[in-house]
Amino acid sequence: MTLKSLLFVPGDSEKKLAKAASTGADALLLDLEDAVSQDRLPVARGLVLDYLKSHDRANQQVWVRINPLNTPLALPDLVAVMAGQPDGIVLPKPLNASDVLQLDHFLSALEQREGIAHGHTRILPVATEVAGALFQLDSYAGCSPRLAGLTWGAEDLATDIGATTNKKDNGEFDEAFVLARSLCLLAASHAGVQAIDTLNVDFRNADSLQADVQRARRQGFSGKLAIHPDQVPIINAGFTATPQELQHAQRIIDAFAQAHGAGTVQLDGKMIDKPHLTQALRLLATHKGH
Repeated sequence: MTLKSLLFVPGDSEKKLAKAASTGADALLLDLEDAVSQDRLPVARGLVLDYLKSHDRANQQVWVRINPLNTPLALPDLVAVMAGQPDGIVLPKPLNASDVLQLDHFLSALEQREGIAHGHTRILPVATEVAGALFQLDSYAGCSPRLAGLTWGAEDLATDIGATTNKKDNGEFDEAFVLARSLCLLAASHAGVQAIDTLNVDFRNADSLQADVQRARRQGFSGKLAIHPDQVPIINAGFTATPQELQHAQRIIDAFAQAHGAGTVQLDGKMIDKPHLTQALRLLATHKGH
């Protein structure tokens, strides 16, 4: 299933956890990392486990963002929440696919302990939060069947490289962060997994978010992180194909079907070739998946 909207929810906030199910997000990302202070982690782990055990997953997945694997907090995070059978784990600050493999081993052991089907728990790395990770993004291809997608982060990357901001004066991402975004998109395509755009921190600016979503979809992203419930409807709408787009895709497919194996066809006065057919098939398949 393609996840259009993935909403971060602080793992230690009973109020925000209670409201999360009604947001319409495809996936909730219960956060044990940035949103939770270390002294609140025991409380957060308990609340996250309770939520996992009680939440109806029929229409909404529930994932957990753990702490980075190179800290002593990550394994206790996993041990505390895996009995709730999360749909996936968001992995912050990985250097390369070796971190995914290490997490894969942890999950296999914990799934066996908890009686969970092997491979049930997926992995979503936030793949660009440390500078060195940008040089190793190709390592994710084929690294684990648990790999569900790749997303990127601009805030932690700015901290890692010592930047005072990740934006230009006009509000657009600076060059280093555009590079991180582009490499994440290309790496996800190379690995054959979903590319998920990073969050927009200006959660009260609906116009900015809408422009972000439109740009991301044009470029090849198929989902986006959210930091506030108000962002979810805009993200869902932006990554949903319009009736006109679906109709045009079906016309491309029909034109090739009638061309009896031809490599190119004419449609509305334009030459359409096999890449257009691939895009049309992908669009309809994604739409049916929802």
